[in-house]
Amino acid sequence: MNGSDLVEAVQTATKTELSRLGSSKSLYADTEGEMESDAVLTAAADNAHHAAETFEGWADDDVEGAFADATEAERDHYESIAGKLDDHEPGTPPAVVEFIRGLPGVVERLGGLVGWTLVTEEKASQCTGFFTGQADPQTASLFRGFGDNYEATREGALDALEAACENEGDWERAETAATSAVEAAYDEYFETLEDLGVNPKPVC
Repeated sequence: MNGSDLVEAVQTATKTELSRLGSSKSLYADTEGEMESDAVLTAAADNAHHAAETFEGWADDDVEGAFADATEAERDHYESIAGKLDDHEPGTPPAVVEFIRGLPGVVERLGGLVGWTLVTEEKASQCTGFFTGQADPQTASLFRGFGDNYEATREGALDALEAACENEGDWERAETAATSAVEAAYDEYFETLEDLGVNPKPVC
């Protein structure tokens, strides 16, 4: 297995989950039904803040600078997002960040980072669409630009996995961590929508 194989395997295994995390219902869940600009920005700021803290906490075990680069990117994202709010006090970490924080080793953490980028990229796309609909092209463009950053973070994690993985078992552990990160985000999405009285599954 290599990096491309890992991403393809995770995307295949979580195709439905990623699709729903990239839907407008995902944004509704993240804001707990408050589909207003400040609520959307707050949810995104929370994710960036807690992600940066998590990646920074892994710095002692960094490989190829992947965690340092991810930390810097998320610090920049946080400052950009929080700068659009009058004030921001970080709230509860999203489930995907809570999950990856508990990963035990470098290989698993790199896999978790890959999974986190896949989730966050989908959510950023929804933010882009939301602010486009709000006639706020500047903020829409901000989130659109984040997409390239998430891709760069993912590529950095995959390069690090190439260096860190010594055998197929290591790649499998990374894949499991990445898949489980997506599933953690999806479980939170599903449970939040149910609590809000919304059917999490699309009606055909």
